[in-house]
Amino acid sequence: MKRREFIALIGGVAVAWPLAARAQQIERMRRIGMLMNLAADDPESLRRITAFVQRLQQLGWTDGHNIRIDARWGAGDADRYRTLATELLALAPDVIVVATTSVTGVVRRATRTVPIVFVQVIDPVGGGFVDNLAKPGGNVTGFMQYEYAMSGKWLELLKEIVPQLTRVGVVRDPGDTSQIGQFAAIQSIAPSLGVTVTPISLHDAFEIERDVTAFARSANGGLIVPGSALATFNRTLIVTLAARNKLPVVYSNPVFVTDGGLMAYGPDRVDHYRLAAGYVDRILKGDKPADLPVQAPTKYELVINLKTAKSLGLDIPTIVLARADEVIE
Repeated sequence: MKRREFIALIGGVAVAWPLAARAQQIERMRRIGMLMNLAADDPESLRRITAFVQRLQQLGWTDGHNIRIDARWGAGDADRYRTLATELLALAPDVIVVATTSVTGVVRRATRTVPIVFVQVIDPVGGGFVDNLAKPGGNVTGFMQYEYAMSGKWLELLKEIVPQLTRVGVVRDPGDTSQIGQFAAIQSIAPSLGVTVTPISLHDAFEIERDVTAFARSANGGLIVPGSALATFNRTLIVTLAARNKLPVVYSNPVFVTDGGLMAYGPDRVDHYRLAAGYVDRILKGDKPADLPVQAPTKYELVINLKTAKSLGLDIPTIVLARADEVIE
């Protein structure tokens, strides 16, 4: 979807209703804030928010008719999240949808009253967002991205396709507290697989290029890229560096594989936005976030890019290909 089409979809364009009808619509208008972790013109960001809007329409909510959607994009900038959170809350939304642990933390600190529906959060209890998964107990609920233990699966997959692997760099956002648990889960199984694990911090494009290139100078290495806004925002650079340095990489987000990465294992993030629309619908109809259980993914997808595997000189084992949900040729 092109950006101008997206703006037309959720832009709240005024319709020339008769005055009486327009007044009636204004009385029924509800406001939804959205604080997204990617850039406004990122195709992946547009896919997610479009899925959200379309699901709301199926549930009877149309932007510019009985709801107004105010969307903001932080593009992986932690300082910008705080500014945008303040801006959105000043609009007095009935509910606000947020993406990732970092963004949820910013908005949660800014309000304890406005209902918050999150997506892509890994440890909502440990992060202090909810009391427990079954009964959140406050103004926050939503949809988990995955549990920490799942992070070890990325290392297992990498070792399965590259048996000679002995070194793994974990490309992570040091500002995202959930990545500490992800790294620990990867590190905990590394000795049993004969692998040493090294953190590679995401800060800016220069440091990513410098550190990945330095890591690639030694043999038998590979990378794991857990989910984070900074990683997704810099995915073209990360995929390019992996190809240039002949590094096998496992990602948590399938969009990296679509863009030329080797392999990804994780939940369908677009589907989480459809589910979030369902919770927004329930909140607008009177349900409280405190009573809506946090939901965990029920399915994880394995996506493999065979063209990339070939360029790396890798022969993906048949047993791995058989488990794949999607194979890009």
